[in-house]
Amino acid sequence: MLTAFKRFIRDVTFGESEKLTFAADDHRLAAAALLFHVTGVDGVVDEAESRKLRAILQSHYGLSDADTDELIKLAGDRDNEAVDLYGFTSVLKRKTDAEERLKIVEMMWEIVYADGHVHEFEDNTIWRVAELLGVSSRDRLALRQKVARDQAES
Repeated sequence: MLTAFKRFIRDVTFGESEKLTFAADDHRLAAAALLFHVTGVDGVVDEAESRKLRAILQSHYGLSDADTDELIKLAGDRDNEAVDLYGFTSVLKRKTDAEERLKIVEMMWEIVYADGHVHEFEDNTIWRVAELLGVSSRDRLALRQKVARDQAES
């Protein structure tokens, strides 16, 4: 809430010159907030998960280093302000197709597996997000197996 108020004051004071790259309803911000959320849902923000988050966002969305930094900061702010995951998933349901929503679930699994193990809170979070995104249990589990296989091979 305080962050939103500060942003409002900055926008009124500085106008368009201080405009952020990622709007509140930008699907990239919603996806980044979900990915950011899963990095710490087990109570530990592992360095490997943080590096994976950065690499995934930069690669998938074709962002510069500065834009990636901004997106991660905004995603963290949005995640800290959120009371649930619905706000993020509703944006993604409206603004992305089924293929992109599958990719988001896959990216979540990639972050979870970055530290070598899956915590029950991580698994539960991905299950809830997949349900809210309309991703079937079969697809969610298939993506989990694919990422686990890829992780084991590398």
